[in-house]
Amino acid sequence: MLSGKIRKNIAIGDLVELVQKQHQRSGELTEGIVKKFLTKSQNHPHGIKVMLTDGTVGRVQNIIEEED
Repeated sequence: MLSGKIRKNIAIGDLVELVQKQHQRSGELTEGIVKKFLTKSQNHPHGIKVMLTDGTVGRVQNIIEEED
């Protein structure tokens, strides 16, 4: 699984697991499709912040590889 801490690993339209701000302590993950990037830097120690197609915002923890 690719790291969600490095921006170049993530593309618009990727299926990812992210942690929302209110779930940082519990580590609860939310799955969705990346709509846009909210982190400008190329990497971030807690994960690149993105918005999903449903409007959810959080930091990417895992990038889910599509099965061929």
